Amino acid sequence: MKTYSQKASDIQREWYLIDASTLPLGKLAVVIADKLMGKSKVTYTPHIDNGDYVIVINAKNLKVTGNKMTDKMYHHHSGFPGGLKSLKLEEVLEKDPSYAIKEAVKGMLPKNKLAADRLTRLRIFEGTEHTHAAQNPKEIK
Repeated sequence: MKTYSQKASDIQREWYLIDASTLPLGKLAVVIADKLMGKSKVTYTPHIDNGDYVIVINAKNLKVTGNKMTDKMYHHHSGFPGGLKSLKLEEVLEKDPSYAIKEAVKGMLPKNKLAADRLTRLRIFEGTEHTHAAQNPKEIK
């Protein structure tokens, strides 16, 4: 019996649709990262990017548990002295709801050369409308 190793020419990508208002942020990010990496496929190969496209709708209705709305912080540093900027989750959701989802998924992907390409296959929309109806995405419950 030989070990299967997928080739780049064998990749078959699918489209999935996930509603962000159904799951808490962490569990949502786990499902999205799994689909982007292709770990749920039987043809998963660690060094080949065989993941799928993921469309996330209702990003503005994101759910979190506990006191994360006021306690969870997002930090950014400009690189200059005194350049640390911090925002609470509720402030981030007012400004750009897709940022919170993207950062959660980015933290769950492996830190390697494939991560950037995987993140480009993530499409996040604030409302229920999306522009990828032609791809016939499969809905994940």
